Amino acid sequence: MALTHNQRGALFMVISQIAFIINDTLTKIVAAHLGVGQIMAVRGLFASTIIVLLVWRLGHMRPMSLTLKPVILLRMLGEMGATVAYLIALSHLPIANVSALFQSLPLVVTMSAALFFGEKVGPRRWLAITAGFIGILLIVRPGLEGFSTYSIYVIICVFCCALRDLATRRVPDHVPSMFISMLTAVAVTICGVLIIPFSGGWAPMATPDLAALLGAAIILLTGYQFVIQAMRVGDISFVAPFRYTNLLWAIGIGILVFGDLPDLPMIIGSAIVVASGIYSLYRERVVGRGRPIAESTASAIAADGV
Repeated sequence: MALTHNQRGALFMVISQIAFIINDTLTKIVAAHLGVGQIMAVRGLFASTIIVLLVWRLGHMRPMSLTLKPVILLRMLGEMGATVAYLIALSHLPIANVSALFQSLPLVVTMSAALFFGEKVGPRRWLAITAGFIGILLIVRPGLEGFSTYSIYVIICVFCCALRDLATRRVPDHVPSMFISMLTAVAVTICGVLIIPFSGGWAPMATPDLAALLGAAIILLTGYQFVIQAMRVGDISFVAPFRYTNLLWAIGIGILVFGDLPDLPMIIGSAIVVASGIYSLYRERVVGRGRPIAESTASAIAADGV
């Protein structure tokens, strides 16, 4: 029996989330003995090479002077900050905790768009955003036993990604998204090279390390392509909630690969964050507003760096 467009879109979104978690898993494994800068530089070199070839092959290359546009510079800065913060957190926290906190990104984008760009957000979505932040507090547990300062890095990553996504929405339509991703991937790679001395220096790399980072780069780009296909073939309001399957895969991988069992506050907090995101998306569908959560859900996990 043939799948409907929405069913295909949902399937593609689920596959993309599996790809992103596999990328996180490979990265976390090598992060046990490689610094953040080295991981960014090596994985970024692989990813940049692949995406440059894709951009050239598709004919999406544009003048490099576009790099100097303020919105593109802002996007690159957001991505660089997000990648550094995300990798620091991923190196020290259970993968499920990182994923759970990252699910708040659509809510943060909505809040930022309302506060800084005057986009209308109704009281119900503000309540959902508030509930989402309560969920974050349950996961992070500031001042209580079980609190880790590395959770703050995920929150920094979320706000950097929100900056990236809001900047992306203001990039002129005539600039191909793949070209923007290429510029950002190269910027993230250069950032990685620059911070190597401040993140443990350069460590010798065995063949398994190189293979893992090459695999992570390929899988990351593959996941990004499945997100694009998911949003193209299915209705955004139907497909977008399936991004939250990311958390299920993260919990499973955390248990099977790293032996990390989520505790009750983390599970409750994650459920609140996911429920608030899905409810906000539902409210946007009811009032006929596809932006900003629907759009940020599509782009929130772009393959540029994180």
